[in-house]
Amino acid sequence: MSGALPPRERVASFAVLGLTAFTTTREAGSYGFTDEAPVREVNDRWLALLRAGGGRMASAHQVHGTKVVTHTPGWDGWLRIDSADGHATAHHDTAMVVTIADCVPVFIGHPKGAAALLHAGWRGTANGILGAGLRTLKGFGCEPADLLVHLGPAICGGCYEVGPDVYAQLMRRTIDHAATVDLRALLADQARIAGVKQVEISDCCTRCHRDRFFSHRGGDCGRQVAVIAPSA
Repeated sequence: MSGALPPRERVASFAVLGLTAFTTTREAGSYGFTDEAPVREVNDRWLALLRAGGGRMASAHQVHGTKVVTHTPGWDGWLRIDSADGHATAHHDTAMVVTIADCVPVFIGHPKGAAALLHAGWRGTANGILGAGLRTLKGFGCEPADLLVHLGPAICGGCYEVGPDVYAQLMRRTIDHAATVDLRALLADQARIAGVKQVEISDCCTRCHRDRFFSHRGGDCGRQVAVIAPSA
């Protein structure tokens, strides 16, 4: 990416892949159009990302599903897809963005420059959005063993309490009481079972570290974004 970048939590390991990857922090301001932040200010933040990404950026209206959109050359500007929770490209030319507040941003990179970025809440984790992202990259010729997966800032296992129904869908066993679940640990297991050898998990919890991140469970309306893009 070129130009000024917002305050952020960097994924340093992606630099060797020729990719810039990060999650914005509370200091950068909210990127959510449905919260109390002035629309003009939010729009300006998005446009600044577009400029930093070289004028080509993709995002989506997220629905906690498993749809991963593939981006190919031939367009410029800010492309906003309807009803998708993942982005992937085989080309080193697209900035991809997901919006988060407790859900897991899943960064995936390949040494040849292919990349994917996923938004994984409990529904996406249970229904296989990570597998959808890995299959998309495999379609580009990227084997799971050659990928780097980084699970970014999200609510931690100690903070994320769910009811019995959600617990059963995630853990594949039944209980009769609320319990905590670690989404990033589940996603890491899914990645390793699929053949990914390099899996990283951020130390940042959006709820524990509310001084740095917005947290839906913590009562925040604001949203940060996770971004993966070609390095300048």
